[in-house]
Amino acid sequence: MAGGLPYWRLSAFYACFFAVLGGLAPYLGPYLNARGFSAAEIGQLIAILHATKIVAPNVWGLIADRTGRRMTVVRFGALAALVSFAGLLPGGGFWWLALVIALFSFFWNAALPQFEANTMNHLGQGDHGYSRIRLWGSVGFIVSVVGFGELIDRFGVTILPWLLLVLFAGLWVSSQMAPEARQAPGRQVSDPILRVLFRPDVIGFFLACFLLKASHGPYYAFFSIYLEETGYSSSMIGVLWAVGVVAEIVLFLVMHRLLPRFGARVLMTAAMCLSALRWVLIALAPQLLPVLLFAQTLHAASFGVYHAVGIALVNRYFVGANQGRGQALYSSITFGAGVAAGSLASGLLWDVVGGSATFYLGALVAALAGVVAVASLPGRAAEEQQAVMAQGR
Repeated sequence: MAGGLPYWRLSAFYACFFAVLGGLAPYLGPYLNARGFSAAEIGQLIAILHATKIVAPNVWGLIADRTGRRMTVVRFGALAALVSFAGLLPGGGFWWLALVIALFSFFWNAALPQFEANTMNHLGQGDHGYSRIRLWGSVGFIVSVVGFGELIDRFGVTILPWLLLVLFAGLWVSSQMAPEARQAPGRQVSDPILRVLFRPDVIGFFLACFLLKASHGPYYAFFSIYLEETGYSSSMIGVLWAVGVVAEIVLFLVMHRLLPRFGARVLMTAAMCLSALRWVLIALAPQLLPVLLFAQTLHAASFGVYHAVGIALVNRYFVGANQGRGQALYSSITFGAGVAAGSLASGLLWDVVGGSATFYLGALVAALAGVVAVASLPGRAAEEQQAVMAQGR
């Protein structure tokens, strides 16, 4: 890409980071299930994985904003995650796994928000080009989820910690390669962060995002187990996860055209309504492969559109000295508190009401997120004015 943008070095980090997620998201649940943990315990352990995003990004975001050295935070987080994840190799009981998951995810979750801010600083006013870099994270996820599925079918799910350790090592190496971006002097001036946070549109944005990610709780915690119980192999489960991310990649390739054309409110509301449809289809007919395949293509909306719009809005709302904490808040409220709450609730409900009913409840939460989004996010005219003001700071 033009202007000296270190495209491949930034993309490599995303590829490695989301390759780790491609191993954790589909296969941690089955791994814990094979270890004999109950549905409630699985929900709690996966909730811990996401709950650290509530605290970690904000701690490290404050440090990065105060020091201005985002990539130092990213590199330290990647190394500490590698070292602490090795504690999973000996096995252990519930409390040992809870401790290890809390430790490695605390450092792992610190890395991405600051890397997002660093990428946005490299892009400058061309922030619509973010999706073309971020799509390599989707590629890494696909390679991981499909490859892990094949290896698990062949060697058993107990191989999972060793495979993930290799990916954590790759994440640390890629963090050494990515350069620190200079922050543009024109973006240094910012309102006090509490004043930004208490704006009605910002409150509505974060609430809608929290609800949408909470609706993903059954998916992240139990989708693979749900498919296993329906009779799918690990390889097929990996393919189904990959289908969603392929759709996400296609979306990222065109997102730079969609956002200027339709605006944030329309796209975010559509993403949330299509997420509700996705959970309904998964609940309704898990035994019908064509239905599941179509439901997985909706990942382009429920994650791809949602996240690209979310990052763009955070980049407009939180500028200058607030940038790192803004990215951290977005991560902690949505991918942290939202997914943790959804995972915990789905773990408590799974054995009580069943898998299908839990996904139906997720659909209701996603629909509620759409209502909040359409009611609170600014229309096109106000949105364009906010973008101009953000660029002028």
